[in-house]
Amino acid sequence: MFHKNIKLILAGLLVVAGVWQFTESNIGNGIFLILLTAIPIFLYFKNEFILLAFLKLRKQDFEGAKKWLAYIKNPETALVRKQQGYFNYLHGIMLSQTNINQAEKHFKKAIELGLSMDMDLAVAKLNLAGVAMSRRRKLEATNLLNEAKKLDKQGMLKEQITMMKDQMKKI
Repeated sequence: MFHKNIKLILAGLLVVAGVWQFTESNIGNGIFLILLTAIPIFLYFKNEFILLAFLKLRKQDFEGAKKWLAYIKNPETALVRKQQGYFNYLHGIMLSQTNINQAEKHFKKAIELGLSMDMDLAVAKLNLAGVAMSRRRKLEATNLLNEAKKLDKQGMLKEQITMMKDQMKKI
């Protein structure tokens, strides 16, 4: 796992090498090196281990996702702010199956750090609403459900939101 700034330095070195190849009349090599610069820049904004963990979660392989996330030793130095949010979001999803207290902490931190997609933010707020509902904090759960409903523009969580609202009526 490279530090996030090392990826930028590597991209800079590739650009310099590409320009050098242009000056040496090796146009093909220069173009290739400039195009190769896209890889470390992409990996600066989208961490490779988080992408692999998302792929494992799509297959419901929680152990595999934990393995990939374990490669990130120090998220504060290795990841940019949004990636830290997704790091905590993924941990929250995995822990929501076993330990709700730790999952709540991870979801709150993910929301605080920020998530790029409204759908991910809606899922995090929906999970927090479930935790609040299980602890009999009806007002907090209602607020979180309303926020999740606003963020769910495609209506993918509509069924879960209505189910949780029906359960809250019983409390």
